Amino acid sequence: MFRRYVMLALVLIGSLLPLGCAERLQGSGPIRVAASIPPLVDMARQIGGSRVTVVGLVAPGSSVHTYEPTPRQVQFVSTADILLLNGVNLEFWAPKVIEAANNPKLRVVNTSEGLTLLEQNSPEGGNPHVWLDPQNAIHQAERVRDALIAVDPGHRATYEENAARYIGELQALDQEIAAQTATWSHRRFVAFHSAWVYFAKRYNLQQAAAIEEFPGKEPSPEYLAGIVGLVRELRVPAVFAEPQLPPQAAQAVATEAQIKVVTLDPLGGVSGRETYVQLMRYNVAQMAEALK
Repeated sequence: MFRRYVMLALVLIGSLLPLGCAERLQGSGPIRVAASIPPLVDMARQIGGSRVTVVGLVAPGSSVHTYEPTPRQVQFVSTADILLLNGVNLEFWAPKVIEAANNPKLRVVNTSEGLTLLEQNSPEGGNPHVWLDPQNAIHQAERVRDALIAVDPGHRATYEENAARYIGELQALDQEIAAQTATWSHRRFVAFHSAWVYFAKRYNLQQAAAIEEFPGKEPSPEYLAGIVGLVRELRVPAVFAEPQLPPQAAQAVATEAQIKVVTLDPLGGVSGRETYVQLMRYNVAQMAEALK
């Protein structure tokens, strides 16, 4: 299936590449940025402002773990200046996209590079959901800023000013979340998969269990029964489901254990959760329903 996408993409690239390159070679067009997930799309727009055209690859509402690139997206990458990735093998498809795009000027940016990873025994070599800790998001925003400056040094001051404003918003968000979560009487939760371990570590919460140990690995009835027993033993008040993933297993655990299902969104990009700050505030409000 991926090979078919790539072949179609190469046909499109051949027909559209000259037009896309001409605008950038003349220096009149914006910086072209491809970003893998909605939080990185927002960071690029916040920091790049009117200087950037940003295309998100994983569509809002879709699962990053099952994403397949479209020919049009590969074509955009073929003329892009920057490709923003989260890293930690979240974008397992990236090497093939980069190869198919065949873009020598493309700057590929691993925004999680330099961060301390959790769950380093996972198949990815670490848990990839780093952006759900605002302090990690600040690090990623700095990486976005530096990439824009490297590609467009003539507008360094603009990127630095925008980044300073945005990072200030993220620092305020971190303080806001810390103040809210400190008042919660419950500290444990069960997640559909381990998306919230960085958030939990930052705000002194605890993921008691994950329904899917690894993305796409369907849990056995015996494993789910074990989670139900753990929920009862630890008096866990909620299971966190996600809109991008099937809810049946989470609902089964919640029904059997007689606890709440709370839907959290790790990616956003949809109405009311377009920006990273909106997304995090939404998730904290959802958590508070069960944990406060």
